[in-house]
Amino acid sequence: MEKNVGGIDRVVRVVIGLGLLSLLFVLEGSSRWWGLIGLVPLATAALGWCPAYVPFGIKTCKTA
Repeated sequence: MEKNVGGIDRVVRVVIGLGLLSLLFVLEGSSRWWGLIGLVPLATAALGWCPAYVPFGIKTCKTA
């Protein structure tokens, strides 16, 4: 896996992921579990690789 997620993109993904995870504590009932979707942007930020970028050839990281 070649990294395709850059620095700013990673920060945005972490913020969005944490925001979505906060839904677990804010919402009530069964709708609160939608907050688990926040794990996806957190995982892609941690790995530095986004599978959705591959088919389109998008790279937000600097290549060495």
